[in-house]
Amino acid sequence: MTSPDLPGTHPAWLPPEALRPIGSRRTLVLGDGLLTGTVHDEAARACARYGGHVHRRTRTQPYDLVLALTTAEPLPEPLPGPAQTVLDEFRSTTGPPANTIGGEGYLAARRHGVTTVLADDPAGLLYGLFHVVRLGERAFTEERPTERHAPAMRRRMLDHWDNVDIHPVMGQVERGYAGGSIFWRDGTPRGDPARVRDYGRLLAACAVNAISVNNVNVHATEALLLTDRLGDVAAIADLLRPYGIRIHLSVSFASPVTLGRLPTADPLDEDVRTWWADVTERVYDTIPDFGGYVVKADSEGQPGPFTYGRDHADGANLLAEALEPFGGVVHWRAFVYNHRQDWRDRSTDRARAAHDHFAPLDGRFRDNVILQVKHGPIDFQAREPVSPVIAAMPATHLAVELQVTQEYTGQQRHVCYLPPMWREVLDFRPWGPDGPAVADIAGGASGNGGGLVGVSNVGDDPYWTGHPLAQANLYAFGRLAWAPWTDPAAILDEWIDLTFTPSATRETERLRRTLHTIMDDSWRTYERYTAPLGVGFMVRPGRHYGPDVDGYEYTPWGTYHFADRDGVGVDRTRATGTGFTGQYPPAWSEVYESLDRCPDELLLFFHHVPYGHVLHSGSTVIQHIYDTHFAGAEQAAEAGRRWEEVAGLVDPSLHARVTDLLAEQARCAGEWRDQINTYFFRKSGEPDTRGRRIPR
Repeated sequence: MTSPDLPGTHPAWLPPEALRPIGSRRTLVLGDGLLTGTVHDEAARACARYGGHVHRRTRTQPYDLVLALTTAEPLPEPLPGPAQTVLDEFRSTTGPPANTIGGEGYLAARRHGVTTVLADDPAGLLYGLFHVVRLGERAFTEERPTERHAPAMRRRMLDHWDNVDIHPVMGQVERGYAGGSIFWRDGTPRGDPARVRDYGRLLAACAVNAISVNNVNVHATEALLLTDRLGDVAAIADLLRPYGIRIHLSVSFASPVTLGRLPTADPLDEDVRTWWADVTERVYDTIPDFGGYVVKADSEGQPGPFTYGRDHADGANLLAEALEPFGGVVHWRAFVYNHRQDWRDRSTDRARAAHDHFAPLDGRFRDNVILQVKHGPIDFQAREPVSPVIAAMPATHLAVELQVTQEYTGQQRHVCYLPPMWREVLDFRPWGPDGPAVADIAGGASGNGGGLVGVSNVGDDPYWTGHPLAQANLYAFGRLAWAPWTDPAAILDEWIDLTFTPSATRETERLRRTLHTIMDDSWRTYERYTAPLGVGFMVRPGRHYGPDVDGYEYTPWGTYHFADRDGVGVDRTRATGTGFTGQYPPAWSEVYESLDRCPDELLLFFHHVPYGHVLHSGSTVIQHIYDTHFAGAEQAAEAGRRWEEVAGLVDPSLHARVTDLLAEQARCAGEWRDQINTYFFRKSGEPDTRGRRIPR
């Protein structure tokens, strides 16, 4: 589908051709309800285009595809042909009471020429449909044993940092690199329902099931979405509901004062509690399936409970109490730190802040509070350790927050395929190799943990994400939230197959090889030509794009590298530094504390070392800086050359957009190389042992 107000909008991973295998066959859809209706409508549109047939009741004719709710009323007994066999075998092998497919899960199989998808819940049927879309022709050309698919994480959410009004500094979307908001324009709703529906369809195809529709930095107009402008939020919810997506709203903690005209927002004040309860009841009267609130409090100038001498548990529990009768949750962000730090004070450490604030509160949060924790302790850098908060709060529901929009990884002007980094985060085992991984913590013991939350990278650009190849990050976020152990290269294959369908190019494998060459290692390429060895930042203040090595070095933001003539890096050890290493369980605390055991890629995050310090790789720190920056810039330039080789295999306008962006990436990577290398040559006085030219 293409939005009429935006002709030429790219269909991303759901071009019509992706549904040809379904649309050219005979399909039976059994079950009722809104989402089952969506399944039927998807199949019907595909069949209308490609000559197949879709039915809602059993007929005598055979079917190629059966999509059925096991809970449908009335459900024919038995189901058509092999579909009943699939269900019987599943029930016989699992046995009661565990013989349910479960919430959003589905069974998929192909027996005796019939492809079958069965689900207990309409959401499962919808996800099962898109499973068949991903398989394409393979879903209909080979026998497949019964497989049960279920999400590892119940909550798979995107946060939109969209402003209703245009912010004088951040614009319509804060940290948005794909144009304006798809929801808002100049203080009003965009009035583009087709675009929003298309977005919901794309998200359902990768199993995202929740979004927040406004910025976590809640300004005056955005605050009104909770009350006076709630109808605007309800209109978005109506558009996304057919794709199983629940709406959440970012709210200001000060709302009782700014909207309710109370004298206080103290979370222990009875009038404040009553105000939130009444407002929340009105929200659910308007949007019965409303998901809940997102709150950034006492961080970077946002109001919070500290004003009243209360803590974050007091603040979060206030909203959780109001939401609990309706099954709602509050996502309370743990991004809290002193952003007015004195750079002269070497004892204050921004990395420590979230753990210092929240770890002592473990066990005090209500059951419908989800503490939303950035995956690293600083701020979405290309390389930083996993946040110790994730391991510090076993009695609290935790969501791990990832940044899909590439604020610090090239701002969607650079190719930076992020799933390899996300997999490292999700695979990390804070208590050592025998303990649970981050993915297990986010998923919860029964899939009911806080889940994954991603900061959306979508805007009103015709390619959705500005850079066409950045679509892969959005698709992969949903796929990893569903199945966090999936190989990033396999996810990239899925995205390639769906986005560049066989009818679009006769040389699918050549295009696939080229895209893997450009994208597979692109995160590490970006890391090579930017801040070295985990030290982070070194970006232009405010914009966060391009190099500025000392840009944040003497600011109050707490993002320092402490480079001097003798060395570089931040001492975060217990022995001589800020003590941050002590926030990790012993398995990693001891590794990070040790100069000999600390991984090279995080060395400067945890230690201040001389330029001549020898890494595990055998290189000195200064030579590593030179080598990686020369290599990274060359790899960025090579990506552009490889892309030119596939001209003619993709749409010319898409090829031209990517060509221009790869040229900008190569230019910027060269600037990073020269500024970083020159800076550290001037600091250290150590020449490049390979004799390459470094601007002096």
